[in-house]
Order: sequence, then C-alpha cells, then structure tokens
Amino acid sequence: MIKKNNWKGWLYLAPIIILMAVFTFYPLVSTFSIAFMRNYNYLTQTSSGFTFDNFGIVLGLTPTNPGDDKLAYVTDVVRYAIPNTAIITFVTVPLSIIIALAISVGLNSIPKFQKVLQTIFFVPYVTNAIAVGMVFAVLFDYNGIINFIIGDMGSPWIDQGAPTWKAMIALCVYIIWSSLPFKILIFLSGLAGIDKQYYDAAKIDSAGKFKTLMNVTVPLLSPQILYVMITSFIGAFKEYDSVVGLLGKSGTDATNNMYTVVYYIYDTIGNNHVQYGAAAAILLFIVILIFTGIQFWVSKKRVHY
Repeated sequence: MIKKNNWKGWLYLAPIIILMAVFTFYPLVSTFSIAFMRNYNYLTQTSSGFTFDNFGIVLGLTPTNPGDDKLAYVTDVVRYAIPNTAIITFVTVPLSIIIALAISVGLNSIPKFQKVLQTIFFVPYVTNAIAVGMVFAVLFDYNGIINFIIGDMGSPWIDQGAPTWKAMIALCVYIIWSSLPFKILIFLSGLAGIDKQYYDAAKIDSAGKFKTLMNVTVPLLSPQILYVMITSFIGAFKEYDSVVGLLGKSGTDATNNMYTVVYYIYDTIGNNHVQYGAAAAILLFIVILIFTGIQFWVSKKRVHY
C-alpha cells in the first residue's frame, strides 16, 4: 500500500523540487562550472578552456593578462574585500547577539508591555534596507545628529574624504541595528519555552540576576544561540545590501573601497567578468562551509538540548 501511494508524495513535492532545481541547483552547478572557465563570455556562453587561474586572479596571485609586458593583478579582494568582510563578521555578529540577548531578557521581564515593545523592535526587520540606509546616511552626514552629539560638525563619516575607520564604524552600527529584530524574536521564543522551575530553584539558592542569566538562561537558550550564531555569521559573510544602502553605489570609492566579498562578486559580474565573480563565490562558499562546520563541532559540547 505504501509503495502504491508513493507517486502522490512525489506529486506533492514536484512544485518545490522543480523550483529548487531551476533556482537553486542549476545556478550552483553553473557557478561551479563557470569558475573554471577561461575567458568566459556570458552572452555567447562560450569559453576558451578549463583553468584554475580565475581563483588565483581573485586572490591577486595570478595576473589578469599573463602575456602582457606590464602584469596587472586584482588587489581589491585581498586589500579591501576580505579585511572588510572579516571586520564586519567578527565585530557585528558577537555584539548584535549580546545586545539582542540583553534586550530579550529585559523584554521577557516586563510582560505587561512586551507585545508593544516587541512590535517596536521588530519594525526594522520589515523595513526596506535601502530606506533604512538612507536614514542612517542622514544621521551620519556632515551636519547629521551624530556629529551634533559628539560636537564634531563637518567631520565626514560616510561621505567623500571620510577615513575608512569612520565609515566602518557607521556601517557596523547600521548592520547591528538592522540585525537585532530577528535575533530578538528568536531569543524571546526560546525564553518563553524555559520552565519557570529553573528560576525558582535559582532563587532558592540565592543566585543573583547575573548568575541566573549565565548559569540558567544562557545554557537553556544555547540551541537558539547556536541557530542565531550560524545564520548571523553566514549573513555577515554575505553582507552586501548594507553597503549599498548606507554608502550607495559609489560609496566604495568615496570611503577607501568599503568593498565586501559579495560586493566584489556583483561588481565583477556587472563588469562582464563572470568567471571571476563565480570563482569568488566558490571561495566564499568554502569559507562559510568550513566556518559553519567548526561551529557545529564546537556546539557538541556547548549546546544543551
């Protein structure tokens, strides 16, 4: 009976399988193949052969035109994209998780206004990233409120002539703020599932609020923290819309090349160097895969289900 009804299961799954085949599996296979093509032409879908040079060109190890007398190397990835992406990843993710956890614990302790405040904190998640970036661009403008508060009117943050470190601070603030709602939502759902008897036991043992947080709340929230950490690191490695939203299309030049790896991928594809973008995408995929694997390996001893 089970075998006879198998076709019904496949029929129900057919729409999603077709969509995934067209929009997920085919692009993945295509990207892998393009990354190893020499002189790939996107319009004619042709190339001049198989090569590993695209990866060397992306990393600045192989010249773009080996036959020329003056060898040209691509340095944007190593000099700007990789450092900027690393800073964004390892600064914004830990800070956003800590802030989101603190806000979630605070909201959970005031159930009377929790729904209202939760709605307020969730607004950035449903707001267009470009629109939010424009608001932050006004805040960090020459005569914006940030300079007014610190008493440094006229000092650029994200405009032309701004130092890289100031542009990076503005970008990290924007990323942290825009990433908080999703994390808060996940942590609040996790807090709602924690049995109150653990907190009652902590009170009996005269444990303070900080000890209760570190020894009860955080361990019991470890599955949610792991999920948020993995998704946040993946999202940070793929950061792109925040750069465009805050700095604009020309912002990378105006602020000493605030490139990210994904920004470089889009930029090279837009400049008809699809093979370089595909190679960079494969390298980024490998890094994300390795980093995610490390997190899962560490979580075996740190996560309590």
